[in-house]
Amino acid sequence: MQNTATPTHCPYCALQCGMNLTPTPDGTVEVSERADFPVNRGALCGKGRTAPAVLARNVRLTSPLVRDAGGTLVPASWDEALDRIAAGLRRTRAEHGPDAVGVFGGGGLTNEKAYTLGKFARVVLGTSQIDYNGRFCMSSAAAAGIKAFGLDRGLPFPLEDIPKSGCVILVGSNLAETMPPSLRFFTELKENGGTLIVIDPRRTRTAEQADLHLAPRPGTDLALALGLLHLVIAEGRVDEEYVRERTAGWEDARAAAMAHWPEYVERITGVSVPQLRETVRLFCEPESAMVLTARGPEQQSKGTDTVGAWINLCLATGRAGRPLSGYGCLTGQGNGQGGREHGQKADQLPGYRKLNDPAARRHVAEVWGVDPDSLPGPGRSAYELLDALGTDIRSLLLMASNPVVSAPRAAHVEERIRSLDFLAVCDVVLSETAALADVVLPVTQWAEETGTTTNLEGRVLLRRRAITPPEGVRSDLEVMHELAARLGVEKGFPTDPEEVFEELRRASAGGPADYSGITYGRLAEENGVFWPCPAAQETVEEGEDALLDTPLPDDPARETPTAHPGTPRLFLDRFATPDGRAHFVPVSHRATAEEPDDEYPVLLTTGRVVAQYQSGAQTRRVAELNAAAPGPFVEIHPRLAARLGAAEGDPVAVVSRRGRAVAPARITNAIRPDTVFMPFHWPGEGRANSLTNPALDPTSRMPEFKACAVRLEAVEREAAEEGSTGEGSVAEGSAVEGSVGAGSVGAGSVEREAVSAR
Repeated sequence: MQNTATPTHCPYCALQCGMNLTPTPDGTVEVSERADFPVNRGALCGKGRTAPAVLARNVRLTSPLVRDAGGTLVPASWDEALDRIAAGLRRTRAEHGPDAVGVFGGGGLTNEKAYTLGKFARVVLGTSQIDYNGRFCMSSAAAAGIKAFGLDRGLPFPLEDIPKSGCVILVGSNLAETMPPSLRFFTELKENGGTLIVIDPRRTRTAEQADLHLAPRPGTDLALALGLLHLVIAEGRVDEEYVRERTAGWEDARAAAMAHWPEYVERITGVSVPQLRETVRLFCEPESAMVLTARGPEQQSKGTDTVGAWINLCLATGRAGRPLSGYGCLTGQGNGQGGREHGQKADQLPGYRKLNDPAARRHVAEVWGVDPDSLPGPGRSAYELLDALGTDIRSLLLMASNPVVSAPRAAHVEERIRSLDFLAVCDVVLSETAALADVVLPVTQWAEETGTTTNLEGRVLLRRRAITPPEGVRSDLEVMHELAARLGVEKGFPTDPEEVFEELRRASAGGPADYSGITYGRLAEENGVFWPCPAAQETVEEGEDALLDTPLPDDPARETPTAHPGTPRLFLDRFATPDGRAHFVPVSHRATAEEPDDEYPVLLTTGRVVAQYQSGAQTRRVAELNAAAPGPFVEIHPRLAARLGAAEGDPVAVVSRRGRAVAPARITNAIRPDTVFMPFHWPGEGRANSLTNPALDPTSRMPEFKACAVRLEAVEREAAEEGSTGEGSVAEGSAVEGSVGAGSVGAGSVEREAVSAR
């Protein structure tokens, strides 16, 4: 065993922090600082530091599991497990057609695996029914970015630009808990004399760092952005020259914004007119400024329009496509950016090409060696796919996702998964979803495999293998290779990640997300490369073999004089639209899909805590992280808690039209009196997504995780302890009628006042 450190990247969020891994005698690795990577400069959060804990044999899966005649998952050989999966998928296709087979991927898959999964679905299975959990994360920002700029890349500039800007408006992001190492960029912004404005209905750890914190009512971010744009216009702060020379569609967007006068917006949002005016002043007075959004404004049934309104604010003030300015989305999942670029999304082909574009189909089909007409068209979005399980979709292959915990209306989704004829899951642990499968395959983790990811900046990175996976564990690429062979496709599914990446380069060439000029050698030498990065002209002219035979990193012939440097900063000369202009999109405020009423008078919003990640499938298996965040809770304002008769730590039931969740009360002035907050990392009785609303954005198909109507009920502590196991699920709609215990916040008991949480 070599004890030298391997430079690589964290498996968790989209920062993809740099770290060094050194093998240990027990077969795992030690994490140490890697100061050369500019995103985190050596800093790591608790999740990154403890990531090796999930590599332990007693934590992760090390053998395939199949369900026996008695309904129990039992160990099996790889051949038996793969044969069962192939037989199940083949049977469904024969009986119900190819679209009766679904594929569900994840934003944690490497670019190579996401690319291969999309190819596997369309070439081997012939199904259109593929999507991934990244639909739940960045899809609204992506849709708005494409409408406005012609291109979606989370951040159009590196993180290092943030401290040099004059003002940053951070909308719906608690990055102090979701991406802790990134907070230093905002601290440096303030040290340099810049201003940080945070918009969040809670006074989070991030909001505590702000120069100005606005606490709007959940679901009103669209009205807030429109009110700010109204004031920009009314106060004569529009950059008329920029609007004239670099944009299109201003007049319609202007008219829409003028219908949202400050007092009207104050009534909707609860943000006072003086705060609105101060925000405009702080944003417009510096030479440069940025707006960064995260899941808060995006996970709404009007998320695309909401992000579009914030983009309009940037365009009207000349803040896009200029140095140290612009709109950006803080991508959440580890490979959320790359995961949506290379084909595991319902409507996309590699290189961020559109599946319904004939030219795109021809290009990718040629790389794949298939007839373009054989490629299926766009399929269902993530929630719609999950909702169709057991009816239109009878079998499902699922990789790197845990929708039993993470999907909206989760009890219904669990019911649909249980109704499948056949379910196969590839994962590193026995997640709540994997526990329902007919076959579970144990697959390699980040430290045990090489592959690329693309971080929130659009920087393509090389994750390197540091240790050998335990016996009995295979990579997702090996799984798809073996399944393809069993289903009659012998070629086209290599198991070597670099070979897959070379094909991905060709497939992405000329597309919006062009990786054709990126090689493993460049990634190793340059600490990542920003896309788009087209291939050098000479390389393209030399043909396919030149791309396949990439010299090693230490080969002096690797570079050509015309190698593209990559694109750290987008839009400085023109936007990616046909006319080169950024396009305003006129939008108007509308209510959430489910507003509070007499029966459900409180708004629920959801989010993350620093010690857990996404559905918690991995982090809930790490003792140090569980000690810091052992379980769910309900964050309640003291005024609301008093009406309920709840004290700190008392069990509280949160009830929506879709289900019921019970968790201890956490009473705090850091939240609005008309709102409660729950983290979504846990299954069982405290599962927040038992409550959330699957109402979809009409463009992005993003569910409305961030706002739904609920009521609160007090729960006798003894009854709560008897009913809580910490595992399993709560049936949808259970105990929705009536209150349980001593008190209830129900019909009319909370006035829906627009007040600040500060």
